[in-house]
Amino acid sequence: MIKKFPARPLKALATLVAVFVLSSCYLPVRYDAEIDLSRTGYYDFYFDGYLAKVQLYQDLKENKIGREEEAEQVQLIKEDFLRDPAASEFKYYEKGHFHINYKRSGDLLKTKTMTFFRRNEYMLGLAYNKNTGQITMLGKSLKRDIKDRLRAAGLDSSGELRVFTDGRVVSHNATTVKPFESKGPNYKLYTWKLPNLLAPTPVLKLQIHAPQS
Repeated sequence: MIKKFPARPLKALATLVAVFVLSSCYLPVRYDAEIDLSRTGYYDFYFDGYLAKVQLYQDLKENKIGREEEAEQVQLIKEDFLRDPAASEFKYYEKGHFHINYKRSGDLLKTKTMTFFRRNEYMLGLAYNKNTGQITMLGKSLKRDIKDRLRAAGLDSSGELRVFTDGRVVSHNATTVKPFESKGPNYKLYTWKLPNLLAPTPVLKLQIHAPQS
C-alpha cells in the first residue's frame, strides 16, 4: 500500500525555494544594454544600469541589519563585481541598490558562452551551439509568482536592450526591428523596450552556419 503524504510540506518546500530564488539574486532595476553581434560570432556587450541585491534590500527594508553590516555587505558586493575586469564604476546608493558599468567582447565560436554577470547570477547571456549552428541571446526568465513576489516587495525592473547584427536572425521577440546600415552592410537593430518585470523575456536566435548532420 502506497502511503499518501500531505500536500502541505510540498507547498512549504515550494515557498522555501521561492524565497531562496528571491534572496540569492541581483535584479536589474533600471538599465540600458547593448550587444553588437556579428554573423561570424564576434560580440561586444555593454551594460549600464542600476542593480539591486535582493537579500540586502529585504534585510534593510525589514530592519534586520544596521548600517555597519550594510557597509560590510556593500563592500563584499563591490569586490565581487570588480573582481571581473569587465565591470567598472561601481557606486552604491541605498537600500541594496547600486550602479555598475559592464563591457565585454569576445568570439562566441571559441568561448561558446557569454554570461552577465556569471552563471549563478544570470541576467543576460549569449550561447553558441555548434550542433545547431545557432547563437542564442536570452534574458533571465523568472516564474510569474517570483515576479509577483519581487513587485510586492517593492522591486521592479525596466530598461532597454538593443542588439545590432548583420547575421541571419531566425527568431526573436523584439519590440521593434529596423535597418541600421550606418553600422555596416545588412545590419539591423533589434530593440526590446521592457517596462517592468512582467514583460516577455528577451530572446533572439542567429543562424551562423548550417546544423551539423
